[in-house]
Amino acid sequence: MRILVLGSGGREHAIAWALAKSPQAEALWVAPGNGGTAGMPLAAGGASENVALDPMDAAAVALFAREHGVDLVVIGPEAPLVAGVADVLREQGIAVYGPGQAEAMLEGSKEFAKRFMDDACIPTAAYAAFENAEDALAYVREQGAPIVVKADGLAAGKGVVVAETLADAEDAVRACFDGAFGDAGSRVVIEECMTGPECSMLSFVTDGKSFPMAPSQDHKRAYEGDTGPNTGGMGVYSPVPIVTDDEMAAMVSIMETAAAAVPAYRGTLYGGFMLTPSGPRIVEYNVRFGDPETQVVLPRLESDLAEVMQAVAVGDAEAIELDWSDQWAVAVVLASAGYPGAYEKGKVITGIEEAEALDGVTVFHAGTAVSDAGELVTAGGRVLNVVALGDTFEAARDRAYEACDLIEFDGKQLRRDIGERALRGRSAWE
Repeated sequence: MRILVLGSGGREHAIAWALAKSPQAEALWVAPGNGGTAGMPLAAGGASENVALDPMDAAAVALFAREHGVDLVVIGPEAPLVAGVADVLREQGIAVYGPGQAEAMLEGSKEFAKRFMDDACIPTAAYAAFENAEDALAYVREQGAPIVVKADGLAAGKGVVVAETLADAEDAVRACFDGAFGDAGSRVVIEECMTGPECSMLSFVTDGKSFPMAPSQDHKRAYEGDTGPNTGGMGVYSPVPIVTDDEMAAMVSIMETAAAAVPAYRGTLYGGFMLTPSGPRIVEYNVRFGDPETQVVLPRLESDLAEVMQAVAVGDAEAIELDWSDQWAVAVVLASAGYPGAYEKGKVITGIEEAEALDGVTVFHAGTAVSDAGELVTAGGRVLNVVALGDTFEAARDRAYEACDLIEFDGKQLRRDIGERALRGRSAWE
């Protein structure tokens, strides 16, 4: 199988890493890739390669796929999916892992997703949508705080404000309509503020059927103690020890309901859940693998990812069988100083080889590049995902931080409390 992965982040490195382990993967390209996605040894022989392709340029991707005999294109980020890249490739007879544009609106528009959930009777927060600031401000003043303000469109994970005060909510509304998130904020969705721990469940979806992956729990806030601005994620672990059997069954059922409502969907469906006192409710849907959730979920997958993705892409649900490791996985994000605000690039990175020499440790590159001098340097806000597997949660967590301390670059920042709440149990969220 000849495979092309589109994207350049830690998620795509983790996907490519898992695909490289498949004896089915005789060739593997990542476009455009990063400092860690080229040169990975393939189980079938050879190594992965980076390709200078824009994932948003459907015509260029299709041309490369035809010229190189690509059997499967895996679309990592949400933007190409919302732009309809998968549709263009499928029209040319190329198998694609990722939903079409119509289905991708589950992430491309929060209002669309809320209507979808209402129609499918999927539990979620009450909401209202607005096209102008005046009506939105009147609504938040009527509802009061805490309340959640969301830019309707794609905003790179930064268009959501959980406003603890009315003033914060008003500021968030004004920011959206003043252009802080570009066109994504031209419509605003305002939701009730649900309470409880959050966790996510990814699912392989094809032919109206859902094949759930192991749950995980992300840490969105930039600073320790779950303070500071929202980020793309500062750390994550899998499985989630606080999830009860009843909650797990409810989440699986909710993902099955969603899959059945979109029979044309072929790819990963991400369910972001709030474990409320009345049961799990959906916070949001994403239409691709989560980042950094993928970096702890795929290392626990014992099935052949290439075979699973191919079955999803062609709608062969009967061929999908998932086996999972009993080990725990913990990932800590090493970020550039200033993230999620402004940050500098080009800082030399050292110590990755020493970190990966530790038992069970893998370092996924999220924002790296190779300089003209041949040095690995920082090239993004989230730079590296340091992942450790262990027989216990504590062992995996300790090893992840041990590995983090071996890696250095100027301005390195990280949260030292990833997983602390899970160690304290459900009461930590009360």
